[in-house]
Amino acid sequence: MFKITMFILLSFISITVVAETERDKQPNDAILLTIFLKHDQSMNIQEIKSILKEQDFFENFPPEGVAVVSWYVMMGIGQVVTLEVPAHKLREVNLAIESSAWKAFTTEFYPTYNLYPVFKDKLNNKAKVAY
Repeated sequence: MFKITMFILLSFISITVVAETERDKQPNDAILLTIFLKHDQSMNIQEIKSILKEQDFFENFPPEGVAVVSWYVMMGIGQVVTLEVPAHKLREVNLAIESSAWKAFTTEFYPTYNLYPVFKDKLNNKAKVAY
């Protein structure tokens, strides 16, 4: 009975360790792309929503194969969207924004990469927030 319990416990621990390392790993050609969707303050939210609906924003963005990492409202600025984008999909993201977000928003793009896996073992505080 002890051997079975130890086997189950060790199996669980090894699976947990593998899952933990996979969570922070991006595909080899992935980048993080932060997009500022800046509000046009001459329009109210209903006007912006109407434009987004008319241009099929939520049907076109983000394109297939692109993952949303976070999507926040920055009060006074607009929306800040961070995407995980395979490098070969960058053009599709740009076209989705150009065809469905312009007119409702002005945009800024900031390509980045995940540096946390490099530094996480060096940090004194090992806590990481996962939303």
